[in-house]
Amino acid sequence: MTEIREAIEQAAAVLGVLARVDRSTLADSDLVSLLEAEEALGRLADACRVLTAAEVADRSRYELGVAGLSMQYSQRRAVDFIEQRTRTSKAEAGRRIRIGAALRARQSLAGGMLPPVRPILAEALTQGLVGVDSAHMIIHHLGQATGGSDATPANMDAAELALVGLAATNPAEDVADLARRWRDGLDPDGAEPRYDQIVQSRLVRVSREQGGITRYTIDAAPPLAAVLQAALTDSIDPKAGPRFLSDDDQARATTQIVERDGIKVERLTDPRSLGQKQYDILEAVFTAGLAATRDQAADQRTVGMVTAIIGLKDLLDSTGYGIIEGIDEVIPATIIQQLACETGFEPIIIGNQGQPLYHGTRIRYITPSQRRALIARDGDRRTAKGCRKRAATAHGHHVIFASRQGPTNIDNMVLLCPTHHAALHQGAFEIQMINGMPWIRDSIDTTNNHAWKPASNTRLSPATPPHR
Repeated sequence: MTEIREAIEQAAAVLGVLARVDRSTLADSDLVSLLEAEEALGRLADACRVLTAAEVADRSRYELGVAGLSMQYSQRRAVDFIEQRTRTSKAEAGRRIRIGAALRARQSLAGGMLPPVRPILAEALTQGLVGVDSAHMIIHHLGQATGGSDATPANMDAAELALVGLAATNPAEDVADLARRWRDGLDPDGAEPRYDQIVQSRLVRVSREQGGITRYTIDAAPPLAAVLQAALTDSIDPKAGPRFLSDDDQARATTQIVERDGIKVERLTDPRSLGQKQYDILEAVFTAGLAATRDQAADQRTVGMVTAIIGLKDLLDSTGYGIIEGIDEVIPATIIQQLACETGFEPIIIGNQGQPLYHGTRIRYITPSQRRALIARDGDRRTAKGCRKRAATAHGHHVIFASRQGPTNIDNMVLLCPTHHAALHQGAFEIQMINGMPWIRDSIDTTNNHAWKPASNTRLSPATPPHR
């Protein structure tokens, strides 16, 4: 223990020096290098913390009674003990225990030692290659796949290896996306029971009114979450103009201007914050729903639309799963069919390779049906690498520019957020279409044809287990 303590004290001394560095004096390149180096140190520190937390939890097992480690310090549970000793939150203490338990060596019933549940991930974590956020995603989603029809040991190892490789170079959210796809490929029949568990967790919490305001907290299952997301997305549509304005807001929003020809015209400038716009939209939607009539004035109806995406085979067989635009979790095919029939969800049907089989007419500007088809093909995130913004509010970009007679159809279009759209035109990266699907590469790799990578990330193309 003396050697370990000395090593920790040396590391703390080094970090103490780093903490006192004046970052404002660093050049850009030095600041970026420091950012990366500090994160590497943080990953190693996190690896130490989760493994120690798991060992503390093991020594505090319930069956050990008063001899358990936590009980020796008057704490019944390991999570409470870690919370108190480390001054972290109970949620973080629990997360460290769960991650560490999957990454530490185990003791068999016979008393021998077994490798970790996730040995590839454990090795990468202790080398500082993978952060705990990505590790949590891998452990959680592969844990859900355990017991699936294709979750053989070889396939689980392949999934773990692929996810660890991605986690070494990509953000945790990208790892979560691929981990869900592996989960769905390893356990295609698991969507139904997972969905049932999600639905059972739905609820609304209502706090006591304070100062005239009542706080509602909604734990929304996917159908309601998609409806809410569609309504709220409507609030930031620049083409919709100010809607659902109160009389006071209407008065504040209306200004008179004089055109060049001397004619006075009224102009509406929405005075509300984004949160207020979204609140007013929800109020109008709920009010219209209570009224239950189609005779409401036009500005009292929401134009939000929810898209349900499903493969042709699953639609015909009522098996497998689909996705709902704006929602990360997959939905059983039977639920998709019910939603399309009973609630007016807009269905999009795609082929085996993710290509939309129908998307409506083709005109010069991207249509709502084309936008939904692009989301079905490429996923509900934007096409640009690392972009986490939802595709519903994206720009439609012509891969072959419209100025060069590029056609306005889904075989020549992708969805980009305004920031990445501008970056593309500035040469930050490139996109090309291959067999109707988008591929992307960084501009720094223009001499390397192998740098092209598929840009589509639809969750209806799960990671395919190599061994069946």
